[in-house]
Amino acid sequence: QVQLVESGGDLVQTGGSLRLSCAASGSILYINSMGWYRQAPGKQREVVATITGGGTTNYADSVKGRFTISGDNTKRTVYLQMSSLKPEDTAVYYCKANLRMITLRTGDYWGQGTQVTVSS
Repeated sequence: QVQLVESGGDLVQTGGSLRLSCAASGSILYINSMGWYRQAPGKQREVVATITGGGTTNYADSVKGRFTISGDNTKRTVYLQMSSLKPEDTAVYYCKANLRMITLRTGDYWGQGTQVTVSS
């Protein structure tokens, strides 16, 4: 099976920084891409940033210039460095991986989420 474990969520003041981590483990053959998504209360889940196995990144317009996604292929871990945080960044942040298992099954797998709260 596959597990994605996120960490790093916290309560922070406006303008502060946080670093989220997500580690994938299990019967993984390879990871195509990983990404961070967030869901605020009463809103739909939205993409924040993604990174491919080759290192190509994409960001939501709302976080460009403030957030940086990076990955460590050897550790099967993705990070999200968040700076200049705003109250509207408050949400549960989820990690998603698109990967192929050793059974050759390919699909999306989600972590359990980590809460980020930005106080004004």
